[in-house]
Amino acid sequence: MPRPRRERRRTLPEAPNHNSVAEPVPIRTGEAGASPFYIESNVSFQERRLRTLKHGHTFAVFDRRGDIVALPGGSDGLYHRDTRYLSRLELRLNSAPLLLLSSNVQEDNVVMRVDLANPDIPSCGLRGELIHVNRLKFIWNDACYERILVRNFDLRSHQVTLGIEFGADFADLFEVRGQQRAQRGQVSAERSSEASIGIRYLGLDGVERVTSLAFEPAPTDLDAAAAVYHLTLGPKQGARLVLRVACDPRGQGEGVARRFYTSLRTARRALKTSSGRAASLDSSNSLFNEMARRSVADLYTLITETEHGPYPFAGIPWFSTPFGRDGLLTALFTLWIDPTIAQGVLRFLAATQATAFDPARDATPGKILHEMRYGEMAQLGEVPFARYYGSVDATPLFIVLAGEYFRRTADLETVRAVWPNVEAALRWIDAYGDADGDGFIEYDRQNATGLVNQGWKDSHDAIFNEDGRMAEGPIALCEVQGYVYSAKRHAATLASALGRPEIAEALLQQAEKLRERFEAAFWLEDLSTYALALDGAKKPCRVVASNAGHALFAEIADPARARRVAATLLGGSCFSGWGIRTAAVSAARYNPMSYHNGSVWPHDNAVIALGFARYGLKAEVLKIFQGLFEAAGYMDLRRLPELFCGFPWRRLNAPTLYPVACIPQAWASASVFALVQASLGLEFDQKGGEIRFDRPLLPKFLDELHLRGLQARYGVADVLIRRNQGAAALNITRRKGHVPIVVLY
Repeated sequence: MPRPRRERRRTLPEAPNHNSVAEPVPIRTGEAGASPFYIESNVSFQERRLRTLKHGHTFAVFDRRGDIVALPGGSDGLYHRDTRYLSRLELRLNSAPLLLLSSNVQEDNVVMRVDLANPDIPSCGLRGELIHVNRLKFIWNDACYERILVRNFDLRSHQVTLGIEFGADFADLFEVRGQQRAQRGQVSAERSSEASIGIRYLGLDGVERVTSLAFEPAPTDLDAAAAVYHLTLGPKQGARLVLRVACDPRGQGEGVARRFYTSLRTARRALKTSSGRAASLDSSNSLFNEMARRSVADLYTLITETEHGPYPFAGIPWFSTPFGRDGLLTALFTLWIDPTIAQGVLRFLAATQATAFDPARDATPGKILHEMRYGEMAQLGEVPFARYYGSVDATPLFIVLAGEYFRRTADLETVRAVWPNVEAALRWIDAYGDADGDGFIEYDRQNATGLVNQGWKDSHDAIFNEDGRMAEGPIALCEVQGYVYSAKRHAATLASALGRPEIAEALLQQAEKLRERFEAAFWLEDLSTYALALDGAKKPCRVVASNAGHALFAEIADPARARRVAATLLGGSCFSGWGIRTAAVSAARYNPMSYHNGSVWPHDNAVIALGFARYGLKAEVLKIFQGLFEAAGYMDLRRLPELFCGFPWRRLNAPTLYPVACIPQAWASASVFALVQASLGLEFDQKGGEIRFDRPLLPKFLDELHLRGLQARYGVADVLIRRNQGAAALNITRRKGHVPIVVLY
């Protein structure tokens, strides 16, 4: 446990009350034990700087021109519930591709705007940059909308042909990722009217999936592969075209153009309403403000409303679906800005918790979901992920989130609703997670086609020994023991709140015994860190890796050892300058371009920063925050990606991007909020309704940080933090209701 601190409390005075408030992506099969679902990085997303849009269960991946390009193995497409409903959408002027002028996704993430111009087309007598084409695209309610404005800036008239070529392959997402199928369903197309086309796919699962394309005005020519407009544009004249591509349409309703504008207004209002729940950040640094605003927009774009509440889908393109671990950590990072996310995650995962044995899905009673898929291959069992439970850490993290949520909100009603699921998760930890009864939680997949490794580093080569040999299972991961320790302590708090003191006392005793066993088995004195894991022979994997930092997050680490772990992780072998690497340079399998063996993951660093803060290591927190902030400054749209390469920081050089990192990714987007929380020591004590700042500090790139809309139990407050000679001074700029704000020094 962290060392007890001597606190000097200062309660800030009341402020006046205010009442206004490319190439194919093959599956890796060449290495023994490799999962058949590993994503090979033969194609780089970075080469084409793809753009993404999402709403609900529908998302799209475009190139910078706004096209969906039908490249072999490419990820471009319009996807709905794990199926690609549109695999081609390319705009041509007089049969020629247009020149890109600019392309961006607007700050609220609702609209993609693209500006294009014609190239020189001598055969048509058309000089370059005379015809301007503007595209606006957005997604709403299972459909992608596009408005195309074409304008002639020449002094004379031009006759131009605008072509829109399209196609739908209805590939399952796992096919897009490279999985081969022996058989597929049947595709057919029919012209529904002079302005609409329907493309149908009858899958092997018996489900008919339909892509409907509707145009306004009606094209000059329309068939199953293209729409063509012959336009006569006078000097300075223009034309407007609107396209709606619907996935499994449920009636056409109003006209396409009218629906475009009403849907756009509704989409913007909906995102503003959902993101309006969150506390906001504003600072003295404009670059940080861009980063924070983009993170908020990405987070609420990825959040999908389910019957159980909001759930942050993991990332685009491969992981736009519920993932247990990702949702849990994203909810933990965002608890202070919007606890309704955590409530939705808890209710969703409680509803999908395993209740029976199912080896094909790696399921045992009480286990929390790893991944849920809706596509044809999942429904047919060609992949095991319709409901898959191959995570060893999601179950204890579920309990941790329940405890942290209660600490943040004092919402006893939600705690009561999920308590049976907490108890089932605790039984899973003791009975199935610890199958050999040694007191540690291990994993060993039940399904030969499931994930080889089942912690957050789930690539097949992520858990290895000092000499580089793969660890043989069952494997007990370092961080998972910490999560279990934290889970039992949080469950004890929940049991006490529910009037079950005997359960609380037993859980605390179990947690303390686990802490003692953990220190004895995992500590590596000569490496000043905790072992990556224990293998099936109970021998430590003597590898310096970021996993040890999660032990600080869970507060299982001895305070003196925690400081040594921090020094190790921020040493030159682990810290790249942009962030802490997943594996140290000294590790046998270190590779800065790998997925888990030397790369830098923002969420991993955010977890570690929260751990540093819990042991009072604030200078160490700021070092991580500084590195990731500087990295984001080089990223497209100021977005932190899922991961980037672990090459060392060099003056005037940008971080090296990972070729197939998902962008946006929920827990990467949420990392900035965890870093702010760690820096400020921001805590909520709902028993007394307090907002606390434990030894608050600001990184050197922030002179001021204004937090608005901090929701406490009995009110709301805005707090301005100023950096002042290595410390931070706080002022309350607004307070509504009774909100004690306490600073601990």
